[in-house]
Amino acid sequence: MVTIPRVVIAAPASGHGKTTVATGLLAAFARRGLPVAPFKVGPDYIDPGYHALAAGRPGRNLDPVLVGEQLIGPLFAHGSQGAELAIVEGVMGLYDGRTGAGETGSTAQVAELLQAPVILVVDAAAQGRSIAAVVHGFRSFGTVRLAGVILNRVGSDRHEQILRDACEEVGTPVLGALRRADAVSAPSRHLGLVPAAERRAEALASVDALATLIAGAVDLDAVAAVARSAPPLAATPWTPEAETPVAGRPVVALAGGPAFSFAYAETAELLTGAGAEVAVVDPLRDTTLPAGARALVVGGGFPEVYAAELSANEPLREAVRELAVAGRPIAAECAGLLWLCRTLDGAPMCGVLDAEAAMTPSLTLGYRDAVALTDSPLAAAGTRVTGHEFHRTTVHPRSGLLLSPAGGAAWAWRGADPEGFAGPGVHASYLHLHWAGRRGMAERLVRAAAA
Repeated sequence: MVTIPRVVIAAPASGHGKTTVATGLLAAFARRGLPVAPFKVGPDYIDPGYHALAAGRPGRNLDPVLVGEQLIGPLFAHGSQGAELAIVEGVMGLYDGRTGAGETGSTAQVAELLQAPVILVVDAAAQGRSIAAVVHGFRSFGTVRLAGVILNRVGSDRHEQILRDACEEVGTPVLGALRRADAVSAPSRHLGLVPAAERRAEALASVDALATLIAGAVDLDAVAAVARSAPPLAATPWTPEAETPVAGRPVVALAGGPAFSFAYAETAELLTGAGAEVAVVDPLRDTTLPAGARALVVGGGFPEVYAAELSANEPLREAVRELAVAGRPIAAECAGLLWLCRTLDGAPMCGVLDAEAAMTPSLTLGYRDAVALTDSPLAAAGTRVTGHEFHRTTVHPRSGLLLSPAGGAAWAWRGADPEGFAGPGVHASYLHLHWAGRRGMAERLVRAAAA
């Protein structure tokens, strides 16, 4: 049984202030000396980076679409070990999930799976008594337990009182109120907030300011009481340990740093659990792969922002190409795919793939139910997965051969041409995967590294 107090921070829609409130709550409770565990509903990588700064421990994702609803409780139990409070930031609106799939993947579904009470953050800038209808509607629609409201962008003392009176009419307590002038901003660009890894000093200052803001505007004791009202959760903590770890501790390099900051915490844990020694390489700083590296894993991020710096690191680009030529396993997704191409916006990259990458004004976004077309270090042909695409770049050709003529397309899914590049040594694709949902991937890659 999992007995940790827990609460979900939700909103009627995106843009109401969930990240501000969730990050501020994490930082405010941590400042009190309370060990807090941060979580984010959905596939987002950026918010967990700010959560991690606030809580002092990894921010983790809970996405029923990527890992299956049966793993939400175990992953939560794993990620909350050693904490005394868990705060889960929702995604989009409370009941918004995967398109055409009802509540699947929604904040509401995760709240129900965790048996966690919900606090609704509402942007009240243009609302008066009508906020009661909004709150009442969210309370009566669905089965989640709405335990309170935090008002955002309140204009004045009088405005706040009108809003509090309205919420009281529908029996919902107001746990805090943030004024319009109190906003603590973080810079944004083409895919949302700038990741914390790219602006660590400024991000730490922002998180500290959020802690002060939330501590002064929200009743932390009331929030803690709501969290303590969650009943015991029947869940066994997930474990990344493989049943039969690979012998020999092969070194697997894991790309990190500002250009490649998108990675689920469980990826490194699964690689370690499968028997690998995980060593981080920062392509903006390191000119060589870690000593003895026998494989490379490159996640997502913003290589297009750092194309000049990545291109200038010719020694590392050559080392990656040599790793590929030697047949060592390389797994790359999205940003990693771009880095492995011949060029990115005209700047030379690693040249592992016979493809060109470039920025585009259009956004590609959504879940994909995919099947592997080609055997690779990550998956056998025929393997079925659910992943997520999120990028404003293109690769031409969309799929094709690698350095070896044995390669082919990585994935196929309905409504699109085959995508990505796969072969005996390389798997590169736009598709973001949560390896906890397909734990055999990590073991397959580590075995290939040790072979």
